[in-house]
Amino acid sequence: MKNNLITAIQSNWVSLLVSVVIIGILYFLAKKRVGFGTRVLLALGLGLAAGIFFNTFKFDATSVGTIGTIYVDLVKMLVIPLVVVLVINSITSISNMGHLRKIGIKTISLFFITTGIAALIGLLVALAFDPGAGIQQAVPTTFKPRDIPTFSQVILDLVPTNPVSDMAGGKVVPVLIFAIFVAIAMVHVGSKKPELVQPVKQFIESFAQIMHQVTKYIIRLTPYGVYALIGTMAAKYGLETLAPLVKVILATYVALIIHFVLTFGGLITFVAKVNPFRFFRKAYPTIAVAFTTRSSYVTLPVNLEVITKRLGVSSRIASFVAPLGATMNMNGCGGVWPAIVAIFVARVYNVPLSISEYILIVVVSMISSIGVAGVPGPAAISTTVVLTALGLPVEGLGLVLAIDAVVDMGRTATNATGTTVCSVLIANSEGEFDRDAFNKDEEDQMELNPV
Repeated sequence: MKNNLITAIQSNWVSLLVSVVIIGILYFLAKKRVGFGTRVLLALGLGLAAGIFFNTFKFDATSVGTIGTIYVDLVKMLVIPLVVVLVINSITSISNMGHLRKIGIKTISLFFITTGIAALIGLLVALAFDPGAGIQQAVPTTFKPRDIPTFSQVILDLVPTNPVSDMAGGKVVPVLIFAIFVAIAMVHVGSKKPELVQPVKQFIESFAQIMHQVTKYIIRLTPYGVYALIGTMAAKYGLETLAPLVKVILATYVALIIHFVLTFGGLITFVAKVNPFRFFRKAYPTIAVAFTTRSSYVTLPVNLEVITKRLGVSSRIASFVAPLGATMNMNGCGGVWPAIVAIFVARVYNVPLSISEYILIVVVSMISSIGVAGVPGPAAISTTVVLTALGLPVEGLGLVLAIDAVVDMGRTATNATGTTVCSVLIANSEGEFDRDAFNKDEEDQMELNPV
């Protein structure tokens, strides 16, 4: 009977050797105090090159995938405790309920508006690129249409039933709502009997500081995780898988880039009145982690550190906006992507669309992006809702299965960056944005190099 370890080494020795060399290079650069963003960017390039090498020569890259999974699991470990302590800490620091309500309305409104703009951009780019032209492809046999949850089911999925079970199951939205209830109760009780609430507040504040330190430990692993995740992706799909749908990929990324430059850049420049180049440079860790992990939840701990330590937003605003954004802000998944897929499917199935249908795409994208908060696979659900609203074949979603992972990287990076932008805008409007800290050119306060 073969030893599993020996078998794994025999089948993965090339990818293991390459990984050891690349991880060694990245660690050496970290010891030399090379910037975190530079190391992440280098890791991304090395991962892409290594993955294409593995795919071209048919080398097993399972070991690389294991490294990436370990990184993602470690970051997931942070999400639930961070959401609980930071939301409670944030709300209890806002003693005025009117102020809390105002911040909540501003946050959700910004998410809603930016997603609508994203859908409009996706629509216009798709019309310009016409990505479905000349596509003659059967629906993949692996495609299974996603069920559209009813409105009542969406509401029920958001309501916490057993907080402990919700935490164990990684259900962020119910945990977020539970934390909000606890925080509001603490504010009310504290207004009458502060001595009863003080021990809990002290515990929450202490635990928040401890979780911040744990977060720093995990974030330092990001360059290695980025290499492994991108390497696995490239090794699995290669270049030949993407060729038939390259116009869809191109249209999606052009739309996402336009949204980054015009919407995010415009809001940061003209509303927050800060340098957009400095903003994107400082927000780069969030963009890189979201791009490689393809998860807003996994990116949340990194984004919180970026928003507070690199961008100068108060922890009170960041702790409220960032967890909410990880569940509700869908600029990429709920805005750009459904619009592009709708135009693509209509072209492939030769279904003409009028101006009224174009308007419907934008409106339904906005509504569905908010409505599927907390539902697994938000991009698939939002797209299904849009296709159904337009009377287009839902099976058309199966045509883009092969490239979903590739475009999902850009979609998630857009979602997470949108939350970062909204945090700066809201902090600026509330007088809780430290411009001096933002304008400092030193690396940051995140302590991302090994000690």
